[in-house]
Amino acid sequence: MNEILDAILATDTTPADFAALPLPDSYRAITVHKDEAEMFAGLPTREKDPRKSLHLDQVPVPELGPGEALVAVMASSVNYNSVWTSIFEPLPTFAFLERYGKLSPLTKRHDLPYHIIGSDLAGVVLRTGPGVNAWKPGDEVVAHCLSVELESADGHDDTMLDPEQRIWGFETNFGGLAEIALVKSNQLMPKPRHLSWEEAAAPGLVNSTAYRQLVSRNGAGMKQGDNVLIWGASGGLGSYATQFALAGGANPICVVSSPQKAEICRSMGATAIIDRTAEGYKFWKDEHTQDPREWKRLGKRIRELTGGEDVDIVFEHPGRETFGASVYVTRKGGTIVTCASTSGYNHEYDNRYLWMSLKRIVGSHFANYREAWEANRLIAKGKIHPTLSKTYSLEETGQAAYDVHRNLHQGKVGVLCLAPEEGMGVRDQELRDQHIDAINRFRNV
Repeated sequence: MNEILDAILATDTTPADFAALPLPDSYRAITVHKDEAEMFAGLPTREKDPRKSLHLDQVPVPELGPGEALVAVMASSVNYNSVWTSIFEPLPTFAFLERYGKLSPLTKRHDLPYHIIGSDLAGVVLRTGPGVNAWKPGDEVVAHCLSVELESADGHDDTMLDPEQRIWGFETNFGGLAEIALVKSNQLMPKPRHLSWEEAAAPGLVNSTAYRQLVSRNGAGMKQGDNVLIWGASGGLGSYATQFALAGGANPICVVSSPQKAEICRSMGATAIIDRTAEGYKFWKDEHTQDPREWKRLGKRIRELTGGEDVDIVFEHPGRETFGASVYVTRKGGTIVTCASTSGYNHEYDNRYLWMSLKRIVGSHFANYREAWEANRLIAKGKIHPTLSKTYSLEETGQAAYDVHRNLHQGKVGVLCLAPEEGMGVRDQELRDQHIDAINRFRNV
């Protein structure tokens, strides 16, 4: 790996030089082990500790197949799917790998007793398989996490509808929290030149998810002037939704849980902010009963911030805890768009407020290649900025996942894989200088 890293750090390495580099037999990767899938059995979710289940292992380099690329990973990041994998919820990911392994002799590679996790990367292409023409060794890239087979007609209008759609590093193996990753070539996108490796790796999954959920016609189709309620507006997902709303001429109503997080939203340019902790919202009286009076109190607070208007769009991802309130506060004909359920999958809401007010609930999951490309293009142009707050070493990934699991972080947390230190990989210093305050916004809190 040292020879590969030296080639990346050198300024005169050519594509031919990269293509001639010998691949190592093995590399370091963050894994979970199949024989430990029951290690947290009987424990409450909060008590499950990723530091105990995530391992830094030496693993063999996988065989390269048609339409694929091997990428030297300079940096990655931790997403909630990495946390779910580490605590084996809602089920161990080995079921995904076993199912994928049955598809073909080539996919059988993924069905292993260990799972290399991670759904983000920034790095350099080392090898491409047969049929890859758009990318070559030496290309500096980021990867989105949509893995599709595209052998069914269902996926050719929107690739997210492909029956064999999977999230790389979560439902497939050989993910990005490693020194080398195996991806399909149609996951690759150009690395934003003004960002460091760790900054470029941070937006991938969450930025693309927020773009589809909020901006794309496959999601809410946000337009200028829309009022958008954003839960967790300073978090890894919500921070991008807040930026998209502001950049698109909409009015974000940012829901946060602390004065510190409220200040982050203000620094992004938001003015309508609700600190749900300070204002004491409790949408559930007990485990089984919601409190509609709290929905109404939230709706009143929103109208105070919008000049009497209800929200056109609710950017939903907490799930069970907030969903009843989300349906209630949406304006007549408005949209609740949901991409996750971090507080629970079994949502409850009063359907009268949905059907009688002609509201829509839209399910949104990650993004297709076009949406991911557009989201990355906005990053590359300096229109949307990474929300990286802290970077860990590969050896510290367990702690990074623990911090995300316990919500001890702001924005996104990065992981250095091959990159020996932070701040490397910047190719356009002039553009970086124009946006340095925004790039460092989450670090400076």
